[in-house]
Amino acid sequence: MARGGRCRWALGALLALALAAPTRGYESDQYSHRLEPIEDALPVLDRAVNETLARVARRHRGAEDRMGIALGVWRELGGLYWADRIERFVVRTADIEKLPQRRRTSIFAGAPFWATRVNFVFGVGRTFRLAGTLVGSDKLGHFFSQGLKYFRSHLSGWSERRVAGRGRFNERWLFGQATTSNYSNADLVANWEGYRFYRSLFENGIVAGKGPIVRFRGGRAEIARPFTWADHVNDFWDEALNPSYVSKSLARYLERRLPELCADYRRAPERFRPVREAELRARYEGIGLRENLRFRMDHVCAPGWSSTVALESEGR
Repeated sequence: MARGGRCRWALGALLALALAAPTRGYESDQYSHRLEPIEDALPVLDRAVNETLARVARRHRGAEDRMGIALGVWRELGGLYWADRIERFVVRTADIEKLPQRRRTSIFAGAPFWATRVNFVFGVGRTFRLAGTLVGSDKLGHFFSQGLKYFRSHLSGWSERRVAGRGRFNERWLFGQATTSNYSNADLVANWEGYRFYRSLFENGIVAGKGPIVRFRGGRAEIARPFTWADHVNDFWDEALNPSYVSKSLARYLERRLPELCADYRRAPERFRPVREAELRARYEGIGLRENLRFRMDHVCAPGWSSTVALESEGR
């Protein structure tokens, strides 16, 4: 990209950053440090959500109000800021182990501004293990905040196809590829599972074999069963197993960086492939995933992998 084009892009990205700051736009890295052992945060985060649900239910008075309960959960765990409350909790608490990634030690280390865009300013989210899957802290914000937007649209009568289209738009533009260089498939999965979570508060069978979490009775709300992240988190939340579709500027950089991790891949190739891949692809068909197996390590480290960028004609 010519210097003038890069300057124009930098100014445009900073403007987009100012607009996007109340939501989110940073990304995470599940490629590097992948084989380091860390404890699963499932007990800690299950407890955090169940305690929130109990508080929200205790406060409820009056007729059935699904949006009111959903908003109550979001006010405690979501937020209007760059990182949701539950994201900040994960980052700050010593009760949850995180991989030792910072911007300088992540897969994005050394990438120029025009390749990583707002991530150059805000760095990368922390990675931890949840229900057996490596997850970026940003995914919890997608789950509660973007999931709530999907749920609100559902209550307004939108079809699921139209609801899913909202996520595709966000990942393509302001909160995704336009500001971070990433069209994050894992973000879309977390959004969708957040939508399913809000529906599962009140509906039978959203989680297979389980009834609603909340029941309304006699002007009160009560908790009928516990929540667990294990009902929602799977390998498609992991950016290394469900890679993002990236802009050409970032793709060129990743093509140089990812092969450096092939030694880790050869030590434990099963850690770099999703479990039940066909089932997950069928489950999320229609939510807007843009498959990019090119940047999954079992492809990167295969003989004959090409470094030629042929992703999209953006001219960046």
